[in-house]
Amino acid sequence: MTKTRTAAVLLGVVALAATACGGSGGSTGSGDGTPVDGKTFSFGVGSDPGSLDPHMTVLSVAIQVDRFLYDTLLNLDADGKAVAGLAAKWEASTTTASFTLRPGLTCADGSPLTAADVAANINFIGDPANKSPIAGLYIAPGTKATADASGTISVTSGKPDAFLARNVGGVPIVCAKGLADRKLLAKGEAGTGMFSVTEAVPNDHYTFTRRKDYTWGPGDWKAGTGLPEKVTIRVIPNTTTATNLLLSGELNAAAINGPDRQRLEGRKLFHADYTAPMGEVFYNQATGRPGQDEAVRKALTQALDLPQLGKVLTAGAGKPSQGMITNEPRVCPGNTVEGNLPAHDPAAAAAALDAAGWKAGPDGVRAKDGKKLALTVLYGTQLGPTMAPTAELAQQTWKSLGADVTLKGVDSPGLSQVLFGTGEWEVSLAPVGFSLPSQLVPFVSGPAAPDGTNFAHISNPGYDQGAQQAASKSGDASCADWTAAESALVKRVDAVPYFDSVVPIYGSGAKFELSQGSVTPSSIRMYAK
Repeated sequence: MTKTRTAAVLLGVVALAATACGGSGGSTGSGDGTPVDGKTFSFGVGSDPGSLDPHMTVLSVAIQVDRFLYDTLLNLDADGKAVAGLAAKWEASTTTASFTLRPGLTCADGSPLTAADVAANINFIGDPANKSPIAGLYIAPGTKATADASGTISVTSGKPDAFLARNVGGVPIVCAKGLADRKLLAKGEAGTGMFSVTEAVPNDHYTFTRRKDYTWGPGDWKAGTGLPEKVTIRVIPNTTTATNLLLSGELNAAAINGPDRQRLEGRKLFHADYTAPMGEVFYNQATGRPGQDEAVRKALTQALDLPQLGKVLTAGAGKPSQGMITNEPRVCPGNTVEGNLPAHDPAAAAAALDAAGWKAGPDGVRAKDGKKLALTVLYGTQLGPTMAPTAELAQQTWKSLGADVTLKGVDSPGLSQVLFGTGEWEVSLAPVGFSLPSQLVPFVSGPAAPDGTNFAHISNPGYDQGAQQAASKSGDASCADWTAAESALVKRVDAVPYFDSVVPIYGSGAKFELSQGSVTPSSIRMYAK
């Protein structure tokens, strides 16, 4: 039986620190017996990662790729507890933290990694002028770091953070040459991780070679037999193609969602699972967009049969969401969804639009003040074959309500460009997910895109107040405030989390564990077929 933990993932846009522990659904096709050395781990991903600069991306696929190239100060064990990474020791309050590096750390080019280099990583993200998209996720704007000769980094947060050690500890660390020339980081160079880049062909494949000088890792990890000598990341958008390659042994790993899972389950392939918030809806609340009106957001949500939408999205294998933070064991238990979303009621939805001044015209399309209720609906093509029919079901529902709906399927980089750049959208079906409630803050409050990561232009005083109160309390003591804050988002239909899915990453000729919603490089073991 597969042992499952939850990884919080923004499959469409971002994946952030969470833990998922791999288990085996059987060993057929995964390789049996003793692990073997000298092999290449071939890993299929659904979309090109784009820039590999770990400080300038929030794409889940890029974060997975970067895990092979850049290490963090802390890691998470199977229970979601912090363990040593680049740092051997650490301590933190809500406003200050310190991390002492392990001895003997080196960069991909063999140069030493210093505490000053680590402090410079933190200062780059903390400087608002650099517009790092992970500012506010791991590092609060205005955060400062200093280093001393003993290898200790001292951090003063730009604002209180209930989970300061885990957030700062989750920053991917790059080496000095990358800090001086970020074009190197965009190509995956100047790394601190187990592998280094040897070839990069965008939209096709990326090849990494294992570093022989890499002797550190999560916790007290030691190198063992079966680690791959090389890793090849292959860009394979079609899940049926990826499934065929897994079954033939040409791929060693790929995340497969949708009906193709049945073929893999039939062959009893090994799989490590994570729970992802697959079903979420966001409305663009920028000035002039229909979603700026809470009555419109509520009506569009009321019209949807969310349980039915969730069944289509997860091929019947999902479950109703309890909130936007899906990591298990959950940092803050509670249900922020139940009782807070409007119940399914198409008639009430139509009446609400009428009352809000959106009247149906001769063509059946509603309009207000001469402007039609036109919706461009985004969905992520990299999320598997169930996303398109889910989007089509929403389109049919909203057309029957009187909206003019255009679907736009985009891959991860394209989704990021629209949400955080052009802003040309009305509804996004791309899910967002995080392991810590503090990491949600910059995505649903603060500066709006393109100046910030608040892509839906949300302004919710109830959320802001709750998040501010929570940030001043440490760990579990902050949970009641975080729960109240997220509930305020759902009540105003600023975010509509409705269905989660267990997503398996299948292995063929290899086994591995997951952490942060992605394969942990140090856990990979290759087997003879």
